[in-house]
Formats: sequence, structure tokens, C-alpha cells
Amino acid sequence: MSTETLTIGKALNLGLRRAMEDDAKVVLMGEDIGKLGGVFRITDGLQKDFGDDRVVDTPLAEAGILGTAVGLAMRGYRPVCEIQFDGFVFPAYNQIVTQVAKIHARSRGKLAMPIVIRIPFGGGIGAVEHHSESPEAYFAHTAGLKVVAVSNPVDAYWGIQQAIAHPDPIVFLEPKRRYWEKAPVDTDATPEPLFASRVVRGGDDLTVLAYGPMVKTALQAAEAAAEEGRSLEVVDLRTLSPLDLDPVFESVRRTGRCVVVHEAPVTLGLGSEIAARITEQCFYSLEAPVLRVGGYDTPYPPSKLEEEYLPDLDRVLDAVDRALGF
Repeated sequence: MSTETLTIGKALNLGLRRAMEDDAKVVLMGEDIGKLGGVFRITDGLQKDFGDDRVVDTPLAEAGILGTAVGLAMRGYRPVCEIQFDGFVFPAYNQIVTQVAKIHARSRGKLAMPIVIRIPFGGGIGAVEHHSESPEAYFAHTAGLKVVAVSNPVDAYWGIQQAIAHPDPIVFLEPKRRYWEKAPVDTDATPEPLFASRVVRGGDDLTVLAYGPMVKTALQAAEAAAEEGRSLEVVDLRTLSPLDLDPVFESVRRTGRCVVVHEAPVTLGLGSEIAARITEQCFYSLEAPVLRVGGYDTPYPPSKLEEEYLPDLDRVLDAVDRALGF
């Protein structure tokens, strides 16, 4: 085995490198991704090794980046577009939802859109306005797009390669405040399927569902609850569209209780859809309502207030207490 300890950021870098080595049609595009290596240094060294025709520093024009990617995909390339920060994706929103998501269906399968849109998402880094959004529900709601949210270096390394090789467009969400989290990665392993959720901690009393940056918070909540004799099962959803909920249903039928956690505002967030599906499929197993923990229904606040906005250990444990109290 070839195992090394990697951060999420380095795992993404190595995953991109391997994808580019395996397929000459893989082209990276984005603002400052070349010589600078991106603001988070995810593409560090790639332009030096692969050239500026495959690692392209684009103008500050997200709509232009995605529009160009559409043309490249039509010509057989596999563009990987980096959106520098989550809040910068909205100038490209029209291209993504009206072109990228629909061309395959509109052409009756004649045209494929193997485009990966990398978006660092979520808060927790003390950034200024438009740098800490959680826009996943916009894209998960759009038919024709697939949405992946990684939470650890292993999924980052393999997931970016699987996304690039996939024939459909994928919005690939990276938890920016976890870029420096480390874990062992076996670069010779057989990866798990891309569109599959995973139980990351077993438990019997309650199921906690999370994705991206909130998986670590959910695991911390499970550790804290264990000190009080409560056993929480934690499921990393990993993919938001399509949702793989069979492991979730199996878990909830056993525990009878569920809490869904995400950074995005609670109203019409992913937790709403997940709670509805659990209620439909596990109604007779539920001992309590499915509870949701998320951001508040306000614009993301200034950095000095973001710790009050983001779901934390206490808010997750409060929902656990309420669910167990029914």
C-alpha cells in the first residue's frame, strides 16, 4: 500500500494531478489557479508541470469560465472549473442551471457535459462578505446536476478523480475551513462509490446526519454524548444529489430518532428534504420528530459574529437532548 498523511487541500491537489496524468483532456480553469496555485493553494505546482494551456488563469468572470467550459465539454474536453469562493458562483449561476445542467437532456443524450465545478463552501475562516456561503440547495434542486460534498482527505483524493471521470456535470463542494484537516490516504486503494453515504460512527440511541464541514462537528457531538452514556450514530451523506438514503433509513429504523445538521439556513435547506423522506420511509419507527440544526435565516454575518451563526457542538447537543426527550 502507498499510504501517506494528507490534508484535504493536499489530497485534492494530488487527486487533480493524477486525473490530469490519466487523461490529457482534463483542463483546469479558474482565477489565480496557475502561478499562484489558487487562494487555498489547491492547484499549487500544476501549471508548472502541465503548462498554461491545461491550467488556465482566467479573467475575473465566472460566467465566462463556465461558458467556456460548456464549449470545451462539447468538444470532448473535461473542464474542471474552480470558483474561488462560494459567494462568487452566482454570476455563473445562469450558465450552470440553464446550460450545464440541461444540454444533455436537451440534446437527447447526444451531448455530454463532463464538467466539474469546484466550490470551496461554508464559513468559519473569518472572511469578508460573499466568502462564506452555503449554496448547495440551489444546485441540488436543479435537475441535471450532481452535487458532492467531501469532508475528509480520503474522499477528497478519490472523489475529485471520480467526479472528473464522470460523464455528468458535478458541483464539487469543498469545506474550506477543513482544508487543513489531516488523515491517512491510501493512494492505491479501491475507492468507495462516489454517490454513496457512509456510517462514520456507529450508535444506537439517535442518528446524526451531516456533510462537508459539519461531519467533524457531528463526530464531536457523538464523543461528548458518549461521556453522558448516549450512543449517537453519525452518517456522512457525502453526496447531496443524488441522495443515498438507504443507509440513513436503516439507521433511523434502528435508533428511532434523527438530527440533520448543515451550515446553510434551515428553511428550505437540504435538511428539509431529508427530514421529509425519513418521515415518509420510517414513520412507524420514529420515536420523535426529525430535527434540523443549521444556520439562521439571515445573510451570513460579519466575521466577528460567525461563531454565533454557525451550528456548533452546543446547538447539535441541544437538538440531541430535545429529540431524546420526546
